[in-house]
Amino acid sequence: MKLTDVDERLLALHYVYPAPFNKLAGMLKMDPDLHHLFNYRTDNLARMLQIPMSKAIQLNEQLKRHEQTPFTLLYQREKIITIPYTNPAYPEQLKWLVDPPTVLYMKGDLTILNALLKVAIIGSRKATEYTKNALSFIVPPLVDCGAVIVSGLAKGADTMAHESAIHFGGKTIAVLGHGLFHLYPYENKGLAEKLSEHHLLLTEYPPYMRPAKWTFPMRNRIISGLSKSVIITESEEKSGTMSTVDHALEHGKAIYAVPGPITSTLSLGPNKLIEQGAKPIWSGFQAIENSLFH
Repeated sequence: MKLTDVDERLLALHYVYPAPFNKLAGMLKMDPDLHHLFNYRTDNLARMLQIPMSKAIQLNEQLKRHEQTPFTLLYQREKIITIPYTNPAYPEQLKWLVDPPTVLYMKGDLTILNALLKVAIIGSRKATEYTKNALSFIVPPLVDCGAVIVSGLAKGADTMAHESAIHFGGKTIAVLGHGLFHLYPYENKGLAEKLSEHHLLLTEYPPYMRPAKWTFPMRNRIISGLSKSVIITESEEKSGTMSTVDHALEHGKAIYAVPGPITSTLSLGPNKLIEQGAKPIWSGFQAIENSLFH
């Protein structure tokens, strides 16, 4: 994929200042092509990015240090595909976010990103065999229709969603809450390697960034942003899963929830969502029908 000069400069900026695109709006308004990126005075940087002078000084030093760094070449050596916001290949659906990723960093089969139908499947890290059984009814029809399964590579429901997509012959995207030089959770190392070869790993963070508590809620908006609809399996009433649902609702995505036994605390989340208007789901055909008519 061909990157323009603007794309290249945005890669350099994002490496030293890995913020969402909305945080760069002031700079890009003044300098849309980032022609002056490496020549800004510190006070101008502070004003455009609305950051303290101390941070602007550090940022300016970092920018000058990396002016000649061949980021594209370095990423290619690591088999990392980059799509900056300014590139035509950037997914249109992510531009609807209030805070779209500035750069997407990926490993794997890039064609998966262009699939017309992407469905998110999310749930608790403590998900049980009930989720796995439910996915055996939900995933096959989605796969048969060419849908790509999107999830977050976390333990539990996310892992089951990715594995179910692979098992039934489909494709899957894992959205990570860290850079591609790191892996969380470590137990999913084998799964991540498989996805990086035949499916797709995707993150908004430069490769060096480690996982942190705040990066995972940020990741959730990308999971819902990429997807036409969101399916929730087992989940507690208050959890990270619900932040993904909130993002999906804000952008008018269809929400489905797997009804669960009232004896399980992991049924509280989906059952409550159904009470609030989410569609109960027991077959992937339900999500397909909604996608065909919306």
